[in-house]
Amino acid sequence: MSSTKKNWPKLPLGIRLLIAAHSMSVDAFSRSDGSAVNRRLMNLFDPKASPSRKPDNGVVSSDIVVDTTRKLWFRLYSNTTTAGKMFMPVVVYFHGGGFAYMAANSMSYDDLCKRLAREIPAVVVSVNYRLSPEHRYPSQYEDGFDVLKFIDNPDFEGFSAFGNTDTSSNKAFFIAGDSAGGNLAHHVALKACQHQFSRLKLRGVIALQPFFGGEERTESELKLAGAPFISVKRTDWMWKAFLPHGYNRDHEVVNVFGPNSVDISGLPFPPTLVFIGGFDPLQDWQRKYVEGLNKSGKHVYKIEYPNAIHGFYAFPQLPDTSLLIAEIKNFVLKQLDQ
Repeated sequence: MSSTKKNWPKLPLGIRLLIAAHSMSVDAFSRSDGSAVNRRLMNLFDPKASPSRKPDNGVVSSDIVVDTTRKLWFRLYSNTTTAGKMFMPVVVYFHGGGFAYMAANSMSYDDLCKRLAREIPAVVVSVNYRLSPEHRYPSQYEDGFDVLKFIDNPDFEGFSAFGNTDTSSNKAFFIAGDSAGGNLAHHVALKACQHQFSRLKLRGVIALQPFFGGEERTESELKLAGAPFISVKRTDWMWKAFLPHGYNRDHEVVNVFGPNSVDISGLPFPPTLVFIGGFDPLQDWQRKYVEGLNKSGKHVYKIEYPNAIHGFYAFPQLPDTSLLIAEIKNFVLKQLDQ
């Protein structure tokens, strides 16, 4: 039986209106067969933020182009109040949006990455990868890994320019992302843990309500079919728009520990922090992900917020958002101490 609105957690009116506007725009401006998104109209509901060369509560940012032909770039954030005083880890962040929506400079992600840079503190690299359906799998994974190689190149001076002055050892970095970005974080980390970087060392993965799935319908998908932000109808559309033609949701990048999955037990996959919300239809798939990592012999930490909707971290006024930021900071510091 699907969830009804009266069962959902009480949210401030402003948040409910934003969710309604986002949901309406996604449904109205996306072709039902998964073949196209009206970007011009969609952008009207996705306000963008400019980089801040002047400190914004102690954080500065700039946009760096990786490949003009792909329009691949990232936004670099750093905490100026700690620059030069301490080593700051690098957090490579992948935004959510079902692989089809949002951007690194979307206002909600700009705010979130500033907060991560400020409160961890860290240098944050927020990747603006290509979107589906114009660019299907594996475009997004290729973009993500190419950004890692770009910042690993000694010619990239962005870290020293922002005060990340540690030269005695490789720079510790974490791969993070939310929703579809959490899926990206996992798959880019799979490739990164097998790559020999010249100056980066992967220390962990941070997955905020990662977007996984499969052909079966889980209990949470059925129970929360009409939940805020993410519905089963929308997630089906997102996978259809993302996957190559002819593949279903049991593809190895969707159902990561399913019938077609890759055995990662022999890979040096790093410790992983996974956040799960009690009102997220994807929660059962996220628990399967945690279980799969455990069975593969990997260190994984699960944190659940019973009253959290999908994407709650986009709203700083929600109490669980501050708890999440604190948990991310604790995880990063713990892995740096290992």
